[in-house]
Amino acid sequence: MGQSSDERGIERLLGGLDPAGEPRIVFLRRAPSDGAGSPGTLLCLSASFNPLTVAHVRLIEGAGGLVSPDEVLLVLARANVDKAVEGIPLARRLAILSRFAESRPAYSIAAVSHGRFVDKAQAILAQYPPGTRLVFIMGHDTLVRLFDPKYYDDREAALATLFATCEVIAANRAPDPPEAIAVFLRRPEVVPFAHAIHCIRLPADVAAISATEVRRRLAGGQSVAGLVPPEIQPLLHP
Repeated sequence: MGQSSDERGIERLLGGLDPAGEPRIVFLRRAPSDGAGSPGTLLCLSASFNPLTVAHVRLIEGAGGLVSPDEVLLVLARANVDKAVEGIPLARRLAILSRFAESRPAYSIAAVSHGRFVDKAQAILAQYPPGTRLVFIMGHDTLVRLFDPKYYDDREAALATLFATCEVIAANRAPDPPEAIAVFLRRPEVVPFAHAIHCIRLPADVAAISATEVRRRLAGGQSVAGLVPPEIQPLLHP
């Protein structure tokens, strides 16, 4: 599939994001504000979206039932902390997210320069009113990576900075059992921040959906119906 003019424009936006510079975010689509610039609840899913799946959607819906967001922000990082860019090109992933958001007025779509959540939070909050409640959504596997010391010079200081301004909603991911999150929250290095980490449980069939399986099916010419939102399917098939 060739690159569309929209994707070429997105490529130019991505080119302006420097993972070695200050954390920065660019919006492809921004939900309307209330006009008063007042702080609200911002629910943010930052993922590789390679591609967007039904599991992502159910994760957003489940988290939204917990915090009632004023806005939902889908963020793709130009530089991921431990994943090389493979599969669907970044520009196309963002184009797919934009298509998904077309019928969802409260959704914003953005790209961010950095992969660590502490850096993402800095870039995001700089674009919203002071006092905005930023809640990141993530699966259990991402929650574990959030606390991995290999990503930090000083993990405790970085996480203290993150959780001073943000909360996390975490959901189960296959193959780990739903109880794995509760067990993880009892680890000594996690306990100081556990008050800001909330849990939701996805059905087992949803927790098992992966973007890897979607890409495998696409590569084999198989249907991905039921695994991705129907409105984005035309963008996935050549």
